[in-house]
Amino acid sequence: MNWKTLLCPTRLHDDTSPENITDLRSAFEKDYHRIISSASFRRLQDKTQVFPLDKSDFIRTRLTHSIEVSSIARSLGHHISQYIIRQGLDPDFDLDMQAAVCSILQCAGLIHDIGNPPFGHFGETTIREWFRVRLPQMTFEHRPLTDRLSPQMLADLYRFEGNAQALRLLTKLHFLEDEYGMNLTCALLASILKYPVNSIQADSKSKDIKSKKPGYHYAERDVYAKIQETMQLHGMRHPLTFLLEAADDIAYLTADIEDACRKGYLHYNHLLEELYSEKYVDSLTGDHRREYLRIADIMEQKYKLGKERHASDPASFAIANWTVAVQDFLMHNAINGFVTHYQEIMNGTYRKDLFADTPAQMLHFALGDIAYRNVFISRPIFKLEISAATVLEYLLEKFTAAAIHYDTEHRITDVQDKLMTLISDNYKSVYARESVGKSKQERLYLRLLLVTDSICGMTDSYAKRLYQELNGIDY
Repeated sequence: MNWKTLLCPTRLHDDTSPENITDLRSAFEKDYHRIISSASFRRLQDKTQVFPLDKSDFIRTRLTHSIEVSSIARSLGHHISQYIIRQGLDPDFDLDMQAAVCSILQCAGLIHDIGNPPFGHFGETTIREWFRVRLPQMTFEHRPLTDRLSPQMLADLYRFEGNAQALRLLTKLHFLEDEYGMNLTCALLASILKYPVNSIQADSKSKDIKSKKPGYHYAERDVYAKIQETMQLHGMRHPLTFLLEAADDIAYLTADIEDACRKGYLHYNHLLEELYSEKYVDSLTGDHRREYLRIADIMEQKYKLGKERHASDPASFAIANWTVAVQDFLMHNAINGFVTHYQEIMNGTYRKDLFADTPAQMLHFALGDIAYRNVFISRPIFKLEISAATVLEYLLEKFTAAAIHYDTEHRITDVQDKLMTLISDNYKSVYARESVGKSKQERLYLRLLLVTDSICGMTDSYAKRLYQELNGIDY
């Protein structure tokens, strides 16, 4: 791989009309404007990050999380670009390429979660499980749907992923002037393709990080192929994807801890006790142990500083300031990880994340583990997730039953016909374009994607409100 190709501003569809030729913005600056002015981006303000249906103004949403990822990713891109220039790793890499790297990563941070359904990652899990249970029980022309669809079509539903949905949304569902969605640059689209494999090829147990989840649907196989060809990736990850993933990790690992403390799931003393647990510390030696303990010690130092400054809540002061120090530490190690494995990354042979084998590896694991045990599997979260599952399962049941025979010679009920009118006309027009000339099998598959398109386009509040309205529940 070479940076000249990797940063190529080519789009899926050439848009060099006269008015665009006179636009002095770079292609990646135009990408940024298209993203922030889109309805899909705005909807992230009402989509769950960790706490479904939370009413607090403080707790992060997908929007605030994405903005944080965008900022961190841009900073990582700046430092890596400076390193490439100073070390002369690529004689063609100049300040214009540095600007392109920073802009691509800034945009990638904004859209990396744009395909996620309502209610966070639990929403993804609910969709997967619903299809696994219900599709074998549903029929089309007297045969189970599972007999009607190809293995990959079924896998797209059984292993539904927000990452794959993001590519679909950005390249098809967000209608501007044509069928190319936002028509973003291929360099940007390649950078958000964390998993350049389809739902059949993906393996959660794979030792290669790029293969752990599906990255694109069967419906987007041609789009994926064009991105790969344009960027000359040959099935490899775009190097900037490693930096985007690191930025995402840095943002959510620290934010989940901070939000959990603000919500009362974790407290200062408990968090401190967790960090010093032998579960994490005892397996460390040398520099890795010293660095881990140094970062843990900073929280105690911040607590003392809070008391000295007469902070109203020294514990909250300590946690908030400690997470800033943790972010700096994780960023430093992510940069070192990229630098250390630069040639492997550029050759497409690096298989781990950027924190692997760095002094930050254990802290990275500890923060995720602490949040999981104290927040994600807590009873209050379970209650919220059960409520969210009730909403999503109902909507999936009703819309799928209606969509199976939509646009066929088979009659649907009046209620189902009314349900289909609730789906965006834009999404239905995308289905109409995609289904032209397709086999009966693929048309059925696309109608099922019409359901996931519609549900993923909903915000938490809209999904909940629609569920209540359709069930005659006052709210």
